[in-house]
Amino acid sequence: MKRIALVTIGTQGDVQPYLALAIALKERGYSVVLGASEEFQGMVEGYGIEFHTLGPSIQSFLTQQRFENAMSQSMLINGPSLLRQGQQIVDTAARHAWHMCQGADMLILNMNTSFGIDIAEALHIPAIMVALQPLNSTSEFPLCIYYGADFGPAFNKLTYTAMTVQQIYYNLPRNKLRRELMGLDARKKGGFFRNTDGTSLTTLYAYSPVVSPRPRDWPKSALVTGYWQLHDRTDWQPSAEFQQFLSEGEAPVYIGFGSMPFGAERNTKILKEAVAMWGGRAVVARGWGGINPQDLPDTIFAIEKAPHDKLFKYVSAVVHHGGAGTTSAGLHLGRPTFVVPQTVDQPYWGRRVYELGCGPKPVRLRKLTSEILAGALADLSTNEDYRRNAADIAEKLQGEDGTEKAIKVIERVMTNYVPRMPKAKKVRKAKKPALKLVG
Repeated sequence: MKRIALVTIGTQGDVQPYLALAIALKERGYSVVLGASEEFQGMVEGYGIEFHTLGPSIQSFLTQQRFENAMSQSMLINGPSLLRQGQQIVDTAARHAWHMCQGADMLILNMNTSFGIDIAEALHIPAIMVALQPLNSTSEFPLCIYYGADFGPAFNKLTYTAMTVQQIYYNLPRNKLRRELMGLDARKKGGFFRNTDGTSLTTLYAYSPVVSPRPRDWPKSALVTGYWQLHDRTDWQPSAEFQQFLSEGEAPVYIGFGSMPFGAERNTKILKEAVAMWGGRAVVARGWGGINPQDLPDTIFAIEKAPHDKLFKYVSAVVHHGGAGTTSAGLHLGRPTFVVPQTVDQPYWGRRVYELGCGPKPVRLRKLTSEILAGALADLSTNEDYRRNAADIAEKLQGEDGTEKAIKVIERVMTNYVPRMPKAKKVRKAKKPALKLVG
């Protein structure tokens, strides 16, 4: 039985697609192990998938005051310390992953776990990169983290140089690990989407081409599969209190800011004022996503935790941070969407929702006001074009099977993989000969 290791670190949105793929692979008859930070053990094992910890909770890293200050005040002051902590997280995860991957026949990873390219090289097994947002360089649109005006193809291409800087950040702990842990030389070539010898790494994009079409200038090794949907298997149902709230008026709008716990006090003030101005009803996500559930009016219901693919069935529209998973959940159910991005790929998904005609133009959370949110809520509730376009997108998404397409590529890569043989180094005087593994 072939064994496949999946390695990812991040928030829940960075884990769920990998879990969905792991489930599909196991159903196909593969032995599967999923590595992630420790807070996801219960979720992963709850689906019957073998779990291996890659280190401490990412939530504790994101909820620290220094991260809050970096996001809302100064990255220049707080950034260096956060970078050091981030590199330590990567180092710890790589050491755990090294042990986890022993005996694996295939390694599936993401940008945050790009050390998996090195592990695959050392173990002589194939690796596939997975991305949840478009990251290969293209002239068709700027890098997903960019938030601003479009200045054309040349500018778009230039924005991807930021990936080179990020690669340096990840390479610092990787080169140390290559020497100490894997017996490999430092990387001389490559990147997130290349092996050490410079050859292209097969990359699977786990989102729909309906939502984000594949750029014409991407390499053949970059493939868009469709979303890897993790369907909730719990018996979640609306609580008696939530059912009572739903019965008292029109379907509410969902408002939540995902796994980014920044500015809870400010966000809650904006939420309460906006809903009052708009005059409608809302259900909000509580927990560590930037909303304080205390002292909310009767028009706002705070829910502790609920799977989006079930909760969104009870709402008329959604307002969220623009994470790939939350965006997918809303569009799969045909819900008009307003995105208030904070960081990473969220600006890109906000733009796509707007360009698809499924919601208002996105507004960054730091620039959001009560008036802006109230206007967006009114727009979501009355604009029939949003509803019609979102329903059309949902119908197309329901016809896709992203994990099935991904597995076909995985099997093809495993079948065609030829291990690269180590190349001997030149022998120097007074030194013992060593072996150099060429990736």
